[in-house]
Amino acid sequence: MSRIFVYGTLKKGQPNYFRLLNGTNGKAEFLASALTVEKYPLVIAGEYNIPFLLNIPGQGHRVHGEIYKVDDRMLNFLDDFESVPSLYQRTAVRVEVMRWLRRTEGEEAQPPGSITEAFLYSTDTHPSDWPSLPCYESYDSCGDHGLQYVAREARR
Repeated sequence: MSRIFVYGTLKKGQPNYFRLLNGTNGKAEFLASALTVEKYPLVIAGEYNIPFLLNIPGQGHRVHGEIYKVDDRMLNFLDDFESVPSLYQRTAVRVEVMRWLRRTEGEEAQPPGSITEAFLYSTDTHPSDWPSLPCYESYDSCGDHGLQYVAREARR
């Protein structure tokens, strides 16, 4: 089992959250809300308004997201879904627990402020102008930015 930190369309209430719930993809258990220890640029880019966390530590904001415990099947599904390694790369980062909501087998509840490690999907294979795009602390497809995510099923 691995921990994954999601910050974009896979979060609860976002367009791809259902993929974490689909048992045919594997198993995912919500553990906690958290934010990255390091600052990163979280941008919305491309013609489909996809959220990207740029692998540029120290720039941008501490990014809010959720920690999930996933099995190998789900991890492999997510790697494929995130087009690893061409579009995103899966990297380990440190995240600060905001609120640990679930006690699961093999996982000790962690108090707010504690630091743990999780994988996240970031990119260092992006166009050179992306670091100059507006950065966000938290992603919402229907946010004030007006850049609603275009689901894969709706793309041309």
